[in-house]
Amino acid sequence: MSDEEDSEEHPVTLGEQRSVEGAPLARVTSRLTWPKEKSEVDRLEGDSVVRTPDGPQELSAVLEEVEETYFERRQEFESHVRDVIGTGPVPTADE
Repeated sequence: MSDEEDSEEHPVTLGEQRSVEGAPLARVTSRLTWPKEKSEVDRLEGDSVVRTPDGPQELSAVLEEVEETYFERRQEFESHVRDVIGTGPVPTADE
């Protein structure tokens, strides 16, 4: 039995496509080089809309709640932002 035959026997249903507003945080931060000051992140990407469990938010508004002012690494920045926005399911536009 080939892989092609096996995949035909067990189709995977992905469900309906629903739009999700905003960009994943990782996509926004991948456009930057690190280290970076918070003010520079805001200048470069502050108008970007990121996905959060509470719906889309401008990164600039999220940064206002982040206390750290300098980030050595992308992971450090993302951790501080996730402390503000939380983690969890992101609502779709149809919900």
